[in-house]
Amino acid sequence: MWAGRQSKSGPRRLRNGKIPVAFALKEDERMAMIKGTEIRPGMVLRVNGELYLVVKMEHVTPGKGRGIIQTKVKSLSKGNTFDMRFSPSDKVENTYLEMKEAEFLYTDSHYAVFMDLETYDNIEIPLDQVKEQLPFMPPNCTVKIRFIDESPIAVELPTAVELRVETAPPAVKGDTATNVSKIVKTETGLEVKTPAHIKEGDVIKVDTRTGEFVERVNR
Repeated sequence: MWAGRQSKSGPRRLRNGKIPVAFALKEDERMAMIKGTEIRPGMVLRVNGELYLVVKMEHVTPGKGRGIIQTKVKSLSKGNTFDMRFSPSDKVENTYLEMKEAEFLYTDSHYAVFMDLETYDNIEIPLDQVKEQLPFMPPNCTVKIRFIDESPIAVELPTAVELRVETAPPAVKGDTATNVSKIVKTETGLEVKTPAHIKEGDVIKVDTRTGEFVERVNR
């Protein structure tokens, strides 16, 4: 597989998952206030003046009480990872750092490898930095990569991706009810709840924010 043109200094890499300690946002770096429900993996949030990379996000609804947004974040100044909770109505600053479009190529034992669509250089990000996004990344899909001080730190997915169905239980003959569903497995290993008529080989559109089936893609 052609993996893009290597830069003279080798692929841009976030070494050992470490993010540069000394950095500051430029004055023209944009920020936007978002609700707790809009937080997604790959975003960089500013909380109490500090920047945090969202590694994982889950909307948790206790048996009694209001739902909460449970996130796992990584401090971009200290490098430590910990849990951070928000209420759905909380407002938080989402920062817009340098972004580049890239094509996802493959993974090896340590890195996810991308190709910068402008320079054709390879970009490598440790697998543990993108494990939440990998199930939504078929080979050759286009994503956006966030950078700090020329180091890639996170992958931002499009709102929906197209995935090929690898395995699907057969539809039950005569079952035409529109509310009947089943679980299928896609080419990336992601399991998705779909309508009963979806079969192996179909291409489906999946919402990357929720993991839910959107529609079958006609090809």
